Amino acid sequence: MDRRFFIRAAAAAAATTVAAPVLAQGMADPPGTIPPPRDWKDPSTAIYPDPAFEVFDKRFAKYNAATTGLVRIWTGGVWTEGPVWFGDMHCLLFSDIPNNRICNYDIMTGKTTIFRKPSNFTNGNTRDRQGRLVSCEQGTRRITRTEYTGEITVLADKYQGKPLNSPNGVIVKSDDTVWFTDPSYGIGGDHEGNRAEAELPRNVYRLDPKSGKLDVVVGDFSMPNGLCFSPDEKKLYITDTGALGGKEPYTLIRVFDVGDDGKLSNDRIFHDFKDVPQPYIADDIRVDEDGNVWAAGGWSPNHAFNGVRVYAPDGTPLGAIVTPEVAANLCFGGHHHNRLFIAASTSIYAIDVGTRGVEL
Repeated sequence: MDRRFFIRAAAAAAATTVAAPVLAQGMADPPGTIPPPRDWKDPSTAIYPDPAFEVFDKRFAKYNAATTGLVRIWTGGVWTEGPVWFGDMHCLLFSDIPNNRICNYDIMTGKTTIFRKPSNFTNGNTRDRQGRLVSCEQGTRRITRTEYTGEITVLADKYQGKPLNSPNGVIVKSDDTVWFTDPSYGIGGDHEGNRAEAELPRNVYRLDPKSGKLDVVVGDFSMPNGLCFSPDEKKLYITDTGALGGKEPYTLIRVFDVGDDGKLSNDRIFHDFKDVPQPYIADDIRVDEDGNVWAAGGWSPNHAFNGVRVYAPDGTPLGAIVTPEVAANLCFGGHHHNRLFIAASTSIYAIDVGTRGVEL
């Protein structure tokens, strides 16, 4: 079954979240408010400062670029995911999973074209340290790299002889190692991949592309999803979206210390969304230059939770950017890496913020 089946059960599941064997940090999320309706096709309906940018903690106020607002730069997808910034190509690539395509939004022309179709139901995307596209193909259950020539290199498709489930989120560390999550959303039905039985646990992996060695760095997630490093790469944040079909209905972000050898330690909960007044699920995440965690999510009856929620390094909720649709993923881009792109259900949104992202 695909994730849409679990939307109906998300509210009940989140209310019965089982506590993980680690201590929770941070504070409960404020409920927030829903911005007034606007005509997304008419820029003159925008309000400055944008009410979609909501401040919970005074530290977040400086990130509000008061002379810009949230804009919808493209719509027409079914479930958008995996935005990745290519400044050298002045474009944003993003996945539209059920439509089995990767799209290319050109910031110079404002036009969106097809970059790859079929995409093998690609979900998450990133760039490696050489600027190449690295993708999670749910349909073929593999991690691939697009070479400069356009050829596709398979980086990983099996672990100990068994096929991966359906790689979801991927990042590349400065030492060139590739880290990715492997839940089972893509094999849970035919909507975002190909139906199949999982042969492996829902692991998080570290791949050394030089040696081809693939290791499980953590294996006790219900449904590992988004992941990102702190600016100094000494911490790794990973979301658990078990409330969308996992054995345990978790909805939280965990954080680990990262050793020089690539091993993880000091597992603890960075933020547990069971304290949110309404059911909420954080999907993919990014970190800014100040170490704040930006989480795309929603899935709540309270539509004020749709969009991006931002947390200080200590887990304190700082603020939110509310979108009219459930958000799944995000990335920083633009000339100064201060333009936040949000993949939200059928659309892509963008807003300039007063900080810079740390990913490529």
